[in-house]
Amino acid sequence: MDRSLIWTGAGDDLPLAGRRVGLYDTTLRDGEQTVGVVLDPEAKVEIARALDRLGVDRIEAGFPRVSDADREAFRAIAADGLGAEVWGFSRAHPTDLEALAELGVRFAVVEAPLSDGKLAAYGMTRDVVVGRIVDAVRFAVENGIHVAFFGVDGSRGEPDFLRRAYGEAIEAGAREVVMVDTIGVATPERAAEMVELGLGFGVPVHWHGHDDFGLATAAAVAAVRAGAEWVHGTVNGMGERAGNADLVECALTLSALYGAETGLDFGVAREVSALVQRLSGYELEPWKAVVGENLFVRESGAVASQFHDPPAIEPFSSDLVGAQRRMVLGKKSGLDSIRLKLDELGLDAPEDRWPELLAQVKALGARKHGLVSDEEFQELVGS
Repeated sequence: MDRSLIWTGAGDDLPLAGRRVGLYDTTLRDGEQTVGVVLDPEAKVEIARALDRLGVDRIEAGFPRVSDADREAFRAIAADGLGAEVWGFSRAHPTDLEALAELGVRFAVVEAPLSDGKLAAYGMTRDVVVGRIVDAVRFAVENGIHVAFFGVDGSRGEPDFLRRAYGEAIEAGAREVVMVDTIGVATPERAAEMVELGLGFGVPVHWHGHDDFGLATAAAVAAVRAGAEWVHGTVNGMGERAGNADLVECALTLSALYGAETGLDFGVAREVSALVQRLSGYELEPWKAVVGENLFVRESGAVASQFHDPPAIEPFSSDLVGAQRRMVLGKKSGLDSIRLKLDELGLDAPEDRWPELLAQVKALGARKHGLVSDEEFQELVGS
C-alpha cells in the first residue's frame, strides 16, 4: 500500500506492520444467504473471477450439498484456473462430505454447532456433536481434504467445551480452526479471547464474524491483533440479518490503520462491489465505508472551501480505491461551491452574481429535496 495516500495522522509505529493477514471470502456461500439473493452458476463464476482480481487468498465457492446448481457452480469455479485457493463448505454430516469428495475438493471448512443453545435447538448433546465432528473430519482427511474446523456459534459457547471440541477436531486431522461469531454478539475483547483459545492448539486460526451490533470490523481487527492469521468476510458485508464482516472494509482498516499486509488491490474494490450489487439485485447505502457513492462527493459549502486540499477533508485518497472526487450543488452549498462548479463546467458568471446564483441553488435544492443537477445550474447561469 502506498502510505502517501493515507491521511490518518498516524505515525510509523503501526502495531501490525510486517504482518501478513490472509483474506477468506465467503460471498458465494454465506453472502448468498442474504434474504432474497439467488446467484446462478454463471454469476458465481463471474464473482469468483472478480474476487481473484481483487486479490482474495481463499474463495469459498459454495455449499455443494445444497443443490445441483451449487455443485455446478463449484465445479466451474474449481476448474477456472484462479490464483486463489477454492474452498468448499460442509456440515459435519456424511452426505455433505460425500458431495465434497465426489467433486475432488482439496480444501474445506467443516462446521458443527458448539453453543448449548444451538445444540438444544438441534436436539443434540455435547457428546453426540463431538462424535460427529470426529467422524466428519476423519472422513474428509481420508479423502484428501485439508480441513478447517468451524465451530458454529462459538462466541456463545462454554470455553471448556470449545477446547474439547476443537481439540477433538484437530486430533482427528483438522489442520486449521475457525473461531466463529455466528450471530454477531462478540465484542472485540471476546474475539481476542476466542482467538487466544484457538492459538493454544498450535494451528492457524481464522476469525469469522457477523455485524449485528455493528462490531464486525472492530472484532476482526481485535482477532488479528490477538494472533488470527485469517479473516473471513463478504463483499459489501452481505449475509444473513445484518450481514457478515465486510472483507474489503476489514482489509483497508488492517492495512491503513494498523500496517498489516493483505495483498488486496483496493483500486478494483469499488468495481467488484458494483458487480456483486448488480448480480445480487440490491443497493448499498451511499455513505458505506470504502465503496459508498458519497465518500468523495461534497455538497457542503464549508467543505467546498477546502476541496482543493483532499487531506483536509478525507482520510485517504480517492486514487487508493479508484474513485472520482466531485462537487455537487444543493441546499448546503456556499459561494466556494458556485466558484468551483463554474470552473468545472467552463461557465462564465461575474463574481457579483455568485450570491444570487447561490440563493437560487439553495432555493431549488430545498424545493426538490435533493441536489441541483449540472444542467439545472447551467440554466440558472444562463437565465
